[in-house]
Amino acid sequence: MQYTSTRSLCSITAAQAISRGIAGDGGLFVPGSFPQLTAADFSSLCAMDYKQRAEKILSLYLTDYTSEEIAHCVAGAYTGTFENEAPAPLKEVAPGMNLLELWHGPTCAFKDMALQLLPFLLTTAARKAAPGKTMVILVATSGDTGKAALDGFADVPGTRIVVFFPRDGVSPMQKLQMQTQAGANVAVCAIEGNFDDAQTGVKAIFADPAMRETLAAGNMEFSSANSINFGRLVPQVIYYVSAYCDLLNRKTLKPGESFNVTVPTGNFGNILAAYYAKRMGVPVNRFICASNKNRILTDFIATGTYDRNRPFYTTDSPSMDILISSNLERLLYHLSGDHSAVAKAMASLKSEGKYSVPAELLAALQKEFFGGSCDDEATCATIRELFEKHHYLCDTHTAVAVNVYEAYKHATGDDRPCVIASTASPYKFARAVLSAVNGGAVLPPDEFAMVEELSRITGTPIPGPIAGLRTKEVLHRASVAKNGMAKFILDFLK
Repeated sequence: MQYTSTRSLCSITAAQAISRGIAGDGGLFVPGSFPQLTAADFSSLCAMDYKQRAEKILSLYLTDYTSEEIAHCVAGAYTGTFENEAPAPLKEVAPGMNLLELWHGPTCAFKDMALQLLPFLLTTAARKAAPGKTMVILVATSGDTGKAALDGFADVPGTRIVVFFPRDGVSPMQKLQMQTQAGANVAVCAIEGNFDDAQTGVKAIFADPAMRETLAAGNMEFSSANSINFGRLVPQVIYYVSAYCDLLNRKTLKPGESFNVTVPTGNFGNILAAYYAKRMGVPVNRFICASNKNRILTDFIATGTYDRNRPFYTTDSPSMDILISSNLERLLYHLSGDHSAVAKAMASLKSEGKYSVPAELLAALQKEFFGGSCDDEATCATIRELFEKHHYLCDTHTAVAVNVYEAYKHATGDDRPCVIASTASPYKFARAVLSAVNGGAVLPPDEFAMVEELSRITGTPIPGPIAGLRTKEVLHRASVAKNGMAKFILDFLK
């Protein structure tokens, strides 16, 4: 399996793609082809547990890793790290509505599914592609990626990790999770801006020749734990394959019968992983792309014009408060197969803040994807309705997905089974979730009191990682302007 950039033709191995994180031309690495799963493969996968399924899927993409290396990576990531040793349980909440719970890991968010595995994949890749070098992991986060990456890479030999987050753009619990992270190799810094500012800053640092030369002089090399790194994307493919196997095992589907997938979408990586699963043979009928009030993807799917020149909204689903969805670049390449067209579109996005795709590409996009959005008021109503009707408590991002899924069914009449990505514990967004279910009562005065009240009135347990934050010391208080990110990195690396 060879990998190329979305913006120019090249050919590198999986280990090289994972260790570099991003292509030298600013593009993202994508597989040169999609491995195919046969009916016999699915039959075998149905009899496997999650770790065995992970080994199978990874072996198809990471062909320069040995089977022993892959087994080591999977065992390290998924043994003793997820509740009940079940990383991705599928729960049928209502007929046809299957919630894929991806938040039973150490940071209570779906990012754990990839970021418990990525440190193993990356350090293995570095031994192959950059032996002896220290890997410097740069992360821009809208909330969940930062903590999951910090937890995964803390004190991992041969790595340093720097996380930037928007100072006023994450939930209090997300911020506290990052600021209390221990580890001799970690640094956390707020920026005076939004997530797009943080992400743009990180990409600029990756592309800065002077920064790369400075790191090289110290025998260091940049890499990424954001979903721009293919090592973040491939672990996410696994749980969509696994969910299909679970639907087969439950007799919800017969072999070959199709289902829909709904994903609350910000940076487009999670839903792109589902698209990769379909390209491998998983029979997904439609991808339902759910956005919050920052509905740039909804508008793009409807019109074919991606335009970030619009108001930016801070919402109750902050991990989706994004106007530059990086992984969409990968989808444009897969739909068009045209490096130069993707490069031109990305250049236009950088210089003018927008681009449009040809009519034939838009038609191909709309055949696969449905876009919808809802605001905070509708999100709150969905949380309340889901709890009252089904006694299922969900977070704000999952509620956006459920709301848009219902809108899709109403608009199309398509009621086939659907897998909905449930991306975070409701306790990470206690204020908004409590407001939705407490009947308008006055909220408690602080975040931990809200957590306790949410547990009391819903009868649901507080996740251990959330409860344990109360006694942790804040270790990271740094905050910089957008143009201070590079200096912060150099000061940390000394």
